[in-house]
Amino acid sequence: MSDPIRKCILAQEHDARDHLVRLALAPDGRVLPDVRAKAPGRGAWIGVTRAELEQAIAKKRLKGALARSFKGADFTIPEDLPALIEAALERNAMDRLGLESRSGMLLSGSDKIEQAARSGQLHALYHASDAGTDGNRKLDQAWRVGRDREGSDLRGLALPIPRPILSLALGRQNVVHIGLTDRAAAKRVSDALDRWLHFIGPEPTPVPCETASQGASAPEVLPERSGAALSGALPAVDVNEEFE
Repeated sequence: MSDPIRKCILAQEHDARDHLVRLALAPDGRVLPDVRAKAPGRGAWIGVTRAELEQAIAKKRLKGALARSFKGADFTIPEDLPALIEAALERNAMDRLGLESRSGMLLSGSDKIEQAARSGQLHALYHASDAGTDGNRKLDQAWRVGRDREGSDLRGLALPIPRPILSLALGRQNVVHIGLTDRAAAKRVSDALDRWLHFIGPEPTPVPCETASQGASAPEVLPERSGAALSGALPAVDVNEEFE
């Protein structure tokens, strides 16, 4: 069953509902993000980046678009609406990773991920922003071998969050790399990450940690169109696969 199509009130473009962000009216009249589209009442959909949203707010374009969508209802746009949306999208993405972990669909630990990658069982690969370059390269290469795509540009996506945040999301310790061995789970994670990464745009660039690749490897135990939103990033899900 295909996703329902909605129209972005700012860009005037149509897209699948799960690629957009719903805005809804709180009981006190504030416009707040409804990332999971569960809030009752009339909503409005946006598919722009944070920078584009901030510009639309400054130029009063968002206010006008919301007035038309809410059909005269009184509303207030919080000054921190872009930050609220970003936080909600990040939380939604981390919650999705947590759910897949508890369902047994998520691997952490370089050895486990490399084994799954080389055997062709890996459907998605992600790296913490402070992961070492050597570790990333090793797992990326194992994934290409397992997918029979040596010489291609297939590689995992470096997320704009460090290992402590990933570890907290999954209730584990010091997760550096994440692999998904279930195709449907990889698609669900990819979709959640995509909305977040598209909204924040290329700006928060992950800061490499020089110590991450020095000394003994730390134990890795925690905390997809994914990755296209980050500058220079490549899909962390093998886009040659067809999701069932």
